[in-house]
Amino acid sequence: MSRTGVLPDTFTLPIVLKAICQVLNYVMAKQLHGVAVKIGLETNMYCESGFINLYSKVGDFENARKMFDKNTERKLGSWNAVIAGLSQGGRAKEAIDMFLELRESGLQPDDVTMVSVTSACGSLGNLDLALQLHKCVFQAKEMEKSDLLMMNSLIDMYGKCGKMDLAYRVFSRMKERNVSSWTSMIVGYAMHGYVRDALEWFHCMREAGVRPNHVTFIGVLSACVHGGMVQEGKYYFNMMKNEYGIEPLLQHYGCLVDLLGRAGLLEEARGTIEGMPMKANVVIWGCLMGACEKHGHVKMGEWVAKRLQQLEPWNDGVYVVLSNIYASNGMWEEVRRMREIMKERKLDKIPAYSLSTSSD
Repeated sequence: MSRTGVLPDTFTLPIVLKAICQVLNYVMAKQLHGVAVKIGLETNMYCESGFINLYSKVGDFENARKMFDKNTERKLGSWNAVIAGLSQGGRAKEAIDMFLELRESGLQPDDVTMVSVTSACGSLGNLDLALQLHKCVFQAKEMEKSDLLMMNSLIDMYGKCGKMDLAYRVFSRMKERNVSSWTSMIVGYAMHGYVRDALEWFHCMREAGVRPNHVTFIGVLSACVHGGMVQEGKYYFNMMKNEYGIEPLLQHYGCLVDLLGRAGLLEEARGTIEGMPMKANVVIWGCLMGACEKHGHVKMGEWVAKRLQQLEPWNDGVYVVLSNIYASNGMWEEVRRMREIMKERKLDKIPAYSLSTSSD
C-alpha cells in the first residue's frame, strides 16, 4: 500500500496497528507512528489508543506515557493498556500508581484493570493494598464478581503475599475452578515453603480430574526443592513427561538441577544439564555454581565457572564465588589470585548479583 503512494486513513491505520500489536514489531511501530504524525492521525482517538496499547506491550513506557498524556479523551482501554504493560514489564509500583490515578479520574476500573493491578500487587507483596484491591473488586458495578480470571488473580495475589488462608477463602467460594485456580494455590504454598501443603493440593487436583500444566509442575518441583525431597522431585519430573506428555522447559530443568545441587549430587546435576535438549542459561549454571560453593567442590566449581564466563564474560560475580570455594578449602594462594583479578577489574567484594543465591 505504502509503495503505491497510498497513505493509510482513519480506518486502515488502526487495523495495521492491531496487526503490529500481534507481532510486537517495535521498529515497524515507530515507522507507523512517524506516518501517523505526517498525515495528522496521531491524535485520532482510535489511533492514539492503538499506539498506547502497542508501546505498552513492547515495553516502551516512555512513549506510551507520552501518548497517554496527549490523549484528551482517555478511555478505560487506554488506562488498562498502560497499567497492564507496566505490570507485565516488572514495574509493579508504577502500575499501582497509575491505577490510583485512574481512580482519581472518576473512571471505574473493570475486570481487565483489576487483573493487572492484582498481579502488580502480588509482585510487591503488599497485603494492605491487596485487601483494599479485593474490596474494590466487589464494589465495582461493572465487574463480573464470579469471573474466573478475576478470582484466579486474587488467589495468585494472596499467594504471593503469603496469605494462603485468604487465598483458600477465595478458592473455596468459587463456583467454577480451572487448572489456574489449583495451580495458583500450589505455587503459593510452594513459594512460601509449605511443602506438604503444596504436594497435598497437587494430589487433590489430580483426584478432582484437573489436568496439570507446565506451571503446575514448576510449583510442585519448587516445593520439592524447598523440602530437599530429591526422590519425590525426580518422580514428579518423570510424571510430567511420561504421564502427561509435558516436555520440560528451562524452568523445570532449573528446579531439578537446583534440587540435585542442594543435595550434593553435583555429578548428577551436571549430567542433567548436559542431557537437556536445549542450552542451559546462566540461571541453571548459576544453580550448579551455588551448589559447588555450598559443598566446597573445587574442580566442579572451576568447570562451571568457565561455562558462566562464556555465557556472560562481563559478569564478575563468578570470581567472588570461586574465591569463596577456594577459601572453604584453605586454598589461600588461589584466593589471593582471585582477589588480584577482582582488583584489576575494580570489583568490590559483593558483585552486581550473586550466582549462589539459589543454594542458600
